[in-house]
Amino acid sequence: MTGNTALLIIDVQLGMFTEVDGPPHDGALLLENVKHLLAKARAERVPVIYVQHCDGGEHEPLHPSRAGWQIHPEIAPQAGEAVVVKTTPDSFYKTTLQAELERQGIERLVVAGLQTEYCVDTTCRRAFSQGYDITLVKDGHSTWATRNLTAPQVIAHHNTTLGNQFVELKSTAEVEFNRAAVNLS
Repeated sequence: MTGNTALLIIDVQLGMFTEVDGPPHDGALLLENVKHLLAKARAERVPVIYVQHCDGGEHEPLHPSRAGWQIHPEIAPQAGEAVVVKTTPDSFYKTTLQAELERQGIERLVVAGLQTEYCVDTTCRRAFSQGYDITLVKDGHSTWATRNLTAPQVIAHHNTTLGNQFVELKSTAEVEFNRAAVNLS
C-alpha cells in the first residue's frame, strides 16, 4: 500500500467530557484507545492532526474562551503536531485541513474521535469524496444516547454504514502505522 498516512483525531476536547451531557459512552476507553493510537503513530513518526471544534457563543462549552475548548489533556498535541479549528461537523469546510494534508503529502487517514454521528461521520464522508483512503477506528469514536438509540446502537450503525462504502474499519489493536502506510493485515 502506498501513500503517506496521518492520524486524524476529531474533537476530543475537555468540554466533551465535562460540559456537554456528561462523558461520551465509554469515554475512558475512548481516551485509552486514542492514547494507544497516538503512541503507535508517534513511534513511527506518522503525522498527527487534531481537529478542534469551536462553538460560536462565548457561553458554549467549546468556545475558545472556555476551558472545555482545550484538547483533552490526556491526549494533548506535542510540539509540531497540527491543530485544525473548525466550526461545523465537516473538518474540511472552511478550515486548513486540506492544505495541511496536501502540505504533508497525506493520502490515507486513520480517524478517531467524537461525535460519531456528526463530526466523525461527516468528516469520513467528506474525506472519501476528496479521494482519501480512510480507516475508521471502530473502537476509537464515541457519542451519547439519543431519544431513539443508545450510544452503542449509534456507533454500531455508523460503523456498519460507513464501513459499507466509505471507510475500512479496524480496531485500535489492528491499526499498525509505518511511515509510508497503514498495515491493515
